[in-house]
Order: sequence, then C-alpha cells, then structure tokens
Amino acid sequence: MSFQAYLDAAEKKTGKTPAALLAEAGERGYDATTKAGVVLDWLKADYGLGRGHGMALYYVLKNGTGISDKHVGGTGAHRDESATLRLDGIAHR
Repeated sequence: MSFQAYLDAAEKKTGKTPAALLAEAGERGYDATTKAGVVLDWLKADYGLGRGHGMALYYVLKNGTGISDKHVGGTGAHRDESATLRLDGIAHR
C-alpha cells in the first residue's frame, strides 16, 4: 500500500480528511514532539485505526507532507504518485 493510500484509507474509515484528523490532533496538543504511541492510542480509541494508518498520520504530524522520492513513480504496490502527500481529501482529486 502506498503512503497516500494509507491516508486515503484512514479517511474512508473515519469519514474525516487527513487534514481534519491532523487539526484535531493539534487541538489535543499533539505535535512533532508527541510520542507516536500517544497518537496511535488516540486514533485507535476514537476511530478504530490500526497501526499502519495511524503511523501514516503520525508521520505527517511529525514531518509534514513531503516524502522521499524513493517510492515515487516506478512500479509496485508501495509507489506514490508524488513526493507531496495530499491531505485535503479524496473528493478534491
């Protein structure tokens, strides 16, 4: 599954865009200094998200929307279309 696919799947499961989930994280006081386990516990308890989906959201919380060019283009299940992740929701593409 690509990085973007994890974010899209989290949106489908929660009904909230990645941007909305990250805004909610900010409202809770979570930021780049927050430990992953805290964020994962919240996402699991409130939204039933598993580790993979939670870690994708945590990555963006900690590092922003840029990802390595390593997985952009090419072939395979883990390839992304862009080195910039979309947070505005599936409907905006």
